[in-house]
Amino acid sequence: MLFLPELTILGAGLALFAVSLGQFQPRTVKNITAYVLLISLVTTICSIGNNGTMFFGAFKVDLFTQIIKSIVVLGTFIIMLFSNPDAGVKKGTQPEYYLFMLMSVFGLMMLVSANELLAIFVSLELSSFTVYLMVAMRKNDTGALVNGTAQDSTGHGHAGIFCQTGQGMQSEAAMKYLLYGITASGLMLFGMSYIYGLTGSTELPVLAPALAKIFPAPVAVVAVLLILAGFFYKVALFPMQFWVPDVYEGAGNEATAFIATVPKVVGIALLIRIASLIPASGQEVTWVLGSCAVISMFYGNLAALVQKDMKRLLGYSGIAHAGFALLSVAMLGLYGFAIAMYYIIGYLLMTLACFLVICTLSRNGSNLQVSDMAGLYKRAPLLAITLACALFALAGIPPFVGFMGKFMVMVEVLHKGYLVFVVLATINTAIAIYYYLSIVRQAWCTDDKERPAATPSLLVNAAAFFLLITIIAMGVFANPVVNTLAAALSTTFS
Repeated sequence: MLFLPELTILGAGLALFAVSLGQFQPRTVKNITAYVLLISLVTTICSIGNNGTMFFGAFKVDLFTQIIKSIVVLGTFIIMLFSNPDAGVKKGTQPEYYLFMLMSVFGLMMLVSANELLAIFVSLELSSFTVYLMVAMRKNDTGALVNGTAQDSTGHGHAGIFCQTGQGMQSEAAMKYLLYGITASGLMLFGMSYIYGLTGSTELPVLAPALAKIFPAPVAVVAVLLILAGFFYKVALFPMQFWVPDVYEGAGNEATAFIATVPKVVGIALLIRIASLIPASGQEVTWVLGSCAVISMFYGNLAALVQKDMKRLLGYSGIAHAGFALLSVAMLGLYGFAIAMYYIIGYLLMTLACFLVICTLSRNGSNLQVSDMAGLYKRAPLLAITLACALFALAGIPPFVGFMGKFMVMVEVLHKGYLVFVVLATINTAIAIYYYLSIVRQAWCTDDKERPAATPSLLVNAAAFFLLITIIAMGVFANPVVNTLAAALSTTFS
C-alpha cells in the first residue's frame, strides 16, 4: 500500500491525541511514541519496493522516497531511545510534544514524496510549524549553570534571573525560528509564482522540460533560486542560517537533536529534486550554489571556533556540513546528488551520536558546555568512545563516514572542473579539525573528579553501539551505499 507509512504515523498522532486527554506518566507517553515509531519503521522498510503516484500525481512513491522515509523514521526512533521526557519538556505537555514530533515526521514524509510545488509548500509548512511549537515547550527551569552562575555561549557568567533559569529562552528561540521560517516561505512562494508564470504548471515532471527551454533566462534563474531559499532555511545554509545558534541553544536537548538531523536529510533530498530541474548547462546556478556552500563552510567553521556551549558549537558545525552537501548538489549531476545524500545521511548519524552523549549527561535537560566533557573517559567509557568517533567523523578523519563523504564531494567537484571550490573546502576541513579535537581533548585528556559518573541505560548503550557500527561501516563501504543511492535517484528522475 503506497500510503501505509504515512497512515501509521497519522494513526499514532490520533493515539497520542487521545492520550493527551488523560493523565499518563511522561515515561509511558514516550514508550508509546517509541513503539509507534518502531512499527512505522517496519512498515516503511516493507514498502521500499512500492512504486506509484497518488492524489492526481501530486504524491509519488519510489525507491528513493521510501529510503529517505526509512531514514527519517529511524533517526526519530534513535532520538526516542536516548530522550528523557522528564528533563526537557514542560510538565504535563509530553503527549502534545510527541504528537507535534510525529506530525513533523508526517510532514517530512509527505515532503519527500511531494511531486508538485504546492504539495511541497504545504508539506514543508506542516513539518516546520509543529517544530516551532516543540521548541517553545522546553521546561523553564533549565539552563547552563557552572558553579552556580549561568554562562552564555562564550563562557561569560551572568547573574540575571533570565540566564540562571533559562526562563524565556525557549520562547525567544521559537519566535526566531518562526520569523525566519515565514521569511523563507515567502521567498519560496514568490519563486513558485514565477515558475508558474513561466511554465504554466506546478508539476515537477512538467517543469523539467519546460525550464530546459527557457534557461538561462535571468527570471528563470531567480525563480529557481528563490524556491531553493526555502530549503536553504530548512538545511541551515547561507543566507538562511542565522536562526541556528539561538534556536539550538534555546530548544530542549532532544528537540535540538531532532532539528539538527532529521529535517536536514529531507531538505537535501528536496534540494536535489529542485536542482534536478535545472539543465546541466546551468552554470550560473552552479556558481551561485557553490558560492553559498563555501560561505556556509567558512561562516560555520569560523564561528564554531569560539563556542563554549556544545549545542551552539554543533549548530555552527551543521551549517558548515550543510555547505559540503550543497557543494555536491551544485554539480547538477546524478552522482553528485547521490554523494550529497550519502554525506547528509552520514551527518545525521554523526550528529545523533553527539546528541546521545549530550542528552545522557544532561540529566536535568540543561545545556552543556564543552568543559562538561572533562573526564568523560572515566565517567562513561562507552559515551566517550561514541563522542570521539562521532567527532573524528565530523572532522573528516578516516576511516569514518565523514572522511569518505568529504573526499567523495571533493573528487566530484574536481571532476567537474571547479578547483577553487575544492581548495576552499580543504581549508575549511583543516579549520574544523581544531574545534572538534578540542572536545575530544576535554573528554580524554583531562580529569574532573567532582563530576559524577554517568550510567547510560540499556537502550542508550544499544543506540550508541548502533551508531558506532554504522558510522564506521558507512565509511568502509562507501561505494555500495553511494551506488545504491544513485540507482534510487535514477528511478525518481525517470
